Amino acid sequence: MIYAEILAGGKGTRMGNVNMPKQFLTLNKKPIIIHTLEKFLLNAKFDKILVVTPKEWMNYTKDILNKFLGENNRVVVLEGGADRNESIMNGIKYIEDTVGLFDDDYIVTHDSVRPFLTHRIIEENIEQVKKYKAVDTVIEAIDTIIESEDHDFITNIPNRNIMYQGQTPQSFHIKTLTSYYDKLTTEQKEQLTDACKICSLFGEKVKIVKGEVFNIKITTPYDLKVANAIIQEKIVND
Repeated sequence: MIYAEILAGGKGTRMGNVNMPKQFLTLNKKPIIIHTLEKFLLNAKFDKILVVTPKEWMNYTKDILNKFLGENNRVVVLEGGADRNESIMNGIKYIEDTVGLFDDDYIVTHDSVRPFLTHRIIEENIEQVKKYKAVDTVIEAIDTIIESEDHDFITNIPNRNIMYQGQTPQSFHIKTLTSYYDKLTTEQKEQLTDACKICSLFGEKVKIVKGEVFNIKITTPYDLKVANAIIQEKIVND
């Protein structure tokens, strides 16, 4: 089976003085998370779409999903974890507890505040994860990347031609990911905040899928302004 997991655990601390997590802020009269969910609901390949959110926002999440999307038995709201990977694993635990885990189970994980992903990106994630077990969506780095170990002086400038910027979705063969996650120490779980990095740590090849420059993550007030400009441009062009 193929699952989608929308990661909506952020508290929006970089968004400034707002009274709710960023995924619930309005973008063209709809919460950002609704725009994101709509992209996944349009794809019939997903058997279930899991939405993981902070415990205190679960009821609110269910309310807005019902308001904007209506009753939909493909969508399930779950409590998130203390960090990104724990949230992913909470979704997988739900799958295990309800229907069990099988060798042909895959999960496509995506940030709730990246509402501009495309059908092509989703389809390529599904196609490639079945071949390679782990997939990351990336774009080529445009700017020069600077390393500074002491956060004061430059220690290295990597070759930009081999640098990429990570986006989402990130997709995984579920049993492969869980087997690696279960091998991590408590310290490693605290340090490794990216599930693809966990796969790489154990020698699993992570396949690259090309993202899009406009597949932005909305985390700051500036990002929200850019997102509104993108969606208005899309409306005009459509």
